[in-house]
Amino acid sequence: MKVIFLQDVKGQGKKGEIKEVSEGYARNFLFPRGLAKEATKGNIKELDAFKSSEQKRKAQELEQAKQLAKNLEEITVTIPSKAGEGGKLFGAVTSKQIAEQLKQMKIQIDKRKILLDEPIRNLGYTNVSVKLHPEVTATIKVHVVDEK
Repeated sequence: MKVIFLQDVKGQGKKGEIKEVSEGYARNFLFPRGLAKEATKGNIKELDAFKSSEQKRKAQELEQAKQLAKNLEEITVTIPSKAGEGGKLFGAVTSKQIAEQLKQMKIQIDKRKILLDEPIRNLGYTNVSVKLHPEVTATIKVHVVDEK
């Protein structure tokens, strides 16, 4: 019996796949738990419509991420921090502080998307990567200034 998986089923198939399974497995396990439905012509058409709308949504997300990346490339984030002799900071500038500064500039970016290998510990400019989408990474300039 051919079924369309509605969710990932370990060892059987992923969401949206059409696979051949035994009739007993489908009727006694997959259908009652809502993990799959029978692969009729109507259900296959519905699946195709869902896949095409999903593809359009992903393309739109990619386009938005590219636009945001273009905007971020032009921005310099300024973060005031206390510093000692030789430009060394007391403490460090973390991705959380960068995300908060961006939030004040009306740009919402999750701190986990800001790729900072280690916190910034010196005054001056630093280039920081931001992963906006699996295919799009932007670089922002972070300027750490001495807080007087």
